[in-house]
Amino acid sequence: MMAQIEDFIRRLPKAELHLHLEGTILPATLVELSARHDERAMTLPEAEALYRFTDFTGFIEGFKAVTCRLRDPEDYELAAWRMMERLAAQGVVHAEVYISVGVIYLWRNHDPACFEPIFAALERARARAARELNLSLYWIFDAVRHFSVAEAERVFRKAAELRTGYPSVIGIGLGGDERRAGSARFHALYAEAARAGLRLTNHAGETTGPEAIWEALAIGSERIGHALSAIQDPVLLEELKQRNIAMEMNPTSNVRTGVCASFAGHPLRRCFDQGLLVTVNSDDPAFFGSDLASEYLLAYTQQGFSGEELRQLAANSIRASFLPEAAKANWLDCIDTTAE
Repeated sequence: MMAQIEDFIRRLPKAELHLHLEGTILPATLVELSARHDERAMTLPEAEALYRFTDFTGFIEGFKAVTCRLRDPEDYELAAWRMMERLAAQGVVHAEVYISVGVIYLWRNHDPACFEPIFAALERARARAARELNLSLYWIFDAVRHFSVAEAERVFRKAAELRTGYPSVIGIGLGGDERRAGSARFHALYAEAARAGLRLTNHAGETTGPEAIWEALAIGSERIGHALSAIQDPVLLEELKQRNIAMEMNPTSNVRTGVCASFAGHPLRRCFDQGLLVTVNSDDPAFFGSDLASEYLLAYTQQGFSGEELRQLAANSIRASFLPEAAKANWLDCIDTTAE
């Protein structure tokens, strides 16, 4: 029975909507990057140690260690291509991937011109995946909320600039440490991004309470990343339901960073049962030891999702995506006809 459900999950067309490029880099690839750039190449055990942590702060430190070794366009192309290969192998047909553009600027002395060669390399990987893997992919430019508003402005304006020539640049987001900065001060930037045709996502309610999600909604956010604490506020849940706001939930991520005790206790099931637009995602799969297919399997084994409910999760992921309506309709038909 388990092999059957695993096969069904793999064949089920689905979208990954909350995925950080840098968080897909496995320890073995980090060793390769270290050999390219470090005076003394990191060993595999040293790399693996960076992926072991017990709380959100430890995760952030590991994430920094990875991003500081992404230096050349070729590094980004390698990381992106390997990510796309793993997505396709799981039955992911569409992904909307966060790039930590704010971090790239930080490591390169806040020079916006540094990003174009990197983005060209990412686009080479994306175009190859479309040709060879039948995988569609959009980029979301992520700013770091605990950096300054001026630095976020550089990120969002670069997204608007590139959007005119690259339809793959679909939106913006705010990552980073919610405990250090909320969303309100980015209100004007979100409005400007919306006028430029960018879609608006936002990490909120991961390490903070439901008030952070209310704040994210107030600045125009169309999708909420994590939204873990929404379950604490029935009025907020009803607001999310009435407005059909997608929740980009990441159960294993929340367990590994210590903000949720267990997958079984994650509010995924309760939000799904209340009819919210819940999606399941892997966030930073290399760090959390999971991937999208594993998240679906855990929903089945730990929270009792049936095959039909897994089909609904897949359909939610397509509906919540920023794909054109015709593409959504096509994938929804494919989901409906995927046999268990």
